[in-house]
Amino acid sequence: MIYQNIKKAEFISRPNRFIANIKLEGKTEICHVKNTGRCKELLLTNAVVCVQEAENPSRKTKFDLISVYKGKKLINIDSSAPNKVFFEWVQNGNLFKDVTKIRPELKHGDSRFDFYIEADGQKIFVEVKGATLEENGVVLFPDAPTERGVKHLNGLCDCVREGFSAYVVFVIQMRGVKYFTPNVKTHKAFGDALKTAAKSGVNIIAIDCDVTENSITANNFVEVKL
Repeated sequence: MIYQNIKKAEFISRPNRFIANIKLEGKTEICHVKNTGRCKELLLTNAVVCVQEAENPSRKTKFDLISVYKGKKLINIDSSAPNKVFFEWVQNGNLFKDVTKIRPELKHGDSRFDFYIEADGQKIFVEVKGATLEENGVVLFPDAPTERGVKHLNGLCDCVREGFSAYVVFVIQMRGVKYFTPNVKTHKAFGDALKTAAKSGVNIIAIDCDVTENSITANNFVEVKL
């Protein structure tokens, strides 16, 4: 996944979930934050960030916040990126050998899943989650309670019971991590639901990403510890 019109800036503050104040080329600008998560450990005053200049001149905010440096590590925080990264990764034959159908945003039961895939003789529902919270090399999800996430996991269990294959894929929006684990301190119910899903036959995988200032690409599998 490639970004155009990327510029480096300095993070100043985040008045609410949707906007941030940044300093770019000596001027203070208002920037759209493409992630409604907390990101408190990343969006620190004076942090170096990468922003994308919008092509639409009539937009209220001229820039989108794409990624942030945590020390020397660049972490993509664009919440729209994981689905695009996963789609490219699957199309390149990294999860299934013979993909005959990929359909985004398909409803099944009372849940809407990110992808429905037909591949290798299977009918598969996939939910993709982007992970940006890292502590000492360990990646955690979620960074805030997510009842929607619990609902998705329960829905994937229903899919398995009905004869479908099911996957939850954690796209880790950085590289150089040790392993992935659910963030039970923040949302124990999600961690419990993830363990139940694994026991029910839902495939749980995590992949890290190569992140540059103007791109994000799936890299390799990361160990999952439940």
